Amino acid sequence: MTHHPDMLRSIAIIGGGSAGWMTAAALANAVGENIAIALVESEEIGTVGVGEATIPPIKSFNAQLGIDEAEFVKATQASFKLGIEFVGWGTAESRYFHPFGTHGTDFDRVGLHHYWVRAHLRGDPTPFDDYSMCKALAHENRFGPPVENPRDVRSTHAYAYHFDAGLYARFLRNYAEARGVVRHEGKVVDVARDPLSGNIASVRLADGREIAADLFVDCSGFVGLLIERALGAGYDDWTHWLPCDRALAMPCANSRPLTPYTRSTAHEAGWQWRIPLQHRQGNGHVYCSRYISDDEAASVLRANLDGEALAEPRLLKFTTGRRKRAWSHNTVSLGLASGFMEPLESTSLHLIQMGVERLLRLLPDRGHDPLLAEEFNRATANEFERIRDFLILHYHANSRPEPFWRECAAMSIPDELAYKLRHFEAQARLVSPHDELFRNPSWLAVYLGQNVIPRDYDRLADARPQVDGGAELRKLHALIRAAAETFPVHDDFIARHCAAPPIA
Repeated sequence: MTHHPDMLRSIAIIGGGSAGWMTAAALANAVGENIAIALVESEEIGTVGVGEATIPPIKSFNAQLGIDEAEFVKATQASFKLGIEFVGWGTAESRYFHPFGTHGTDFDRVGLHHYWVRAHLRGDPTPFDDYSMCKALAHENRFGPPVENPRDVRSTHAYAYHFDAGLYARFLRNYAEARGVVRHEGKVVDVARDPLSGNIASVRLADGREIAADLFVDCSGFVGLLIERALGAGYDDWTHWLPCDRALAMPCANSRPLTPYTRSTAHEAGWQWRIPLQHRQGNGHVYCSRYISDDEAASVLRANLDGEALAEPRLLKFTTGRRKRAWSHNTVSLGLASGFMEPLESTSLHLIQMGVERLLRLLPDRGHDPLLAEEFNRATANEFERIRDFLILHYHANSRPEPFWRECAAMSIPDELAYKLRHFEAQARLVSPHDELFRNPSWLAVYLGQNVIPRDYDRLADARPQVDGGAELRKLHALIRAAAETFPVHDDFIARHCAAPPIA
């Protein structure tokens, strides 16, 4: 094969875990053995490994790699996820469901949610998420893939997975190594830079080995070994908007039935995740250390486990935010090295996925055109900031009485989020850009689930007397409930199609 003289000859990934091995697998699949790919990781350092819940785009990542779904589910002890149940986020007693997929199907040119707002303002108590196929399935602990007929309400849900992040990294390691990626065990102790360009030239391991490359990918976690320590990319701290700064992670024995959704339960100074896998349940307490001590947070976590604890709580300290430059010189940062979003909406692995896909679209040659880094940084900042705003909405739109939550409700919010809120509160108007990760159904779920009720609705609904909105909503409600009963129980679906072997 003829290679362009400026083509990359080598890529070095610094750090393993989900970020490192997702990157290695995607690069190996895209470039084959045309570019030498090395990955450096240290068993001594370990990984954070708290991200076990995902969102639907992970399916496209696996599909691009040619991974069989059943094989993946078995290898990672996975279960299926239809969305997130939020408990106590509006008031201490509230409960709502953020579904994957739409809320029913529009029956008119006026959006369904406008007819719901009109009915609600007139006294109809039916929760908005009752028009979601995902919630109907989740409520009955049922699961099955959506049907392909778009006229069938059973086509309106989507799904993702809960899985063991450590097992996923191992699965992708096998995939990547089978395609030529070379793994180096060792701890990086020094970073050498080219004196003229400022690029990273090589890293030196504790045993003296040097790993040189044309392009480096920093997957070293919070420390940002290359992007921050060596290159000083800078960090935007968003703690004033997202004040939680610690998490305790703790697995416990599973409880049955195996629920096809994640649960997020608000507590006095933060919230707790519950993620059911085939072999165990993942749990964690995300909290603000200004309002609760580590010991108190651990007590809250222990008191709210569904089964016997399988390990002691593991403390993680973090600062929510992002690198000011995710790509600097010849180094691209991915995963925790590029920034951190608390796992409230399961975006951690998605941000890795999108970073990898963005890198592949902008893969440089050895000349490292700065325009590529500029576009990568622009798009990365945009994605982080829009996800940030969606997370802020959860905290800001609450009516809980505790001091932590009152602070969140009273805080000033980013201008774009404030603009979206003004439009929705006025007339149920959705003004989210179409290229956002979280689109209209997601914003509706949180707005209406946390009792952000518009003062008015689209007046076009009143100008269409030929459409009986109330009757259509009642029909849809009954149709969704009946359709949910046609799906198998989640446990039975897994047992029939993708049960994982026991782990010793």
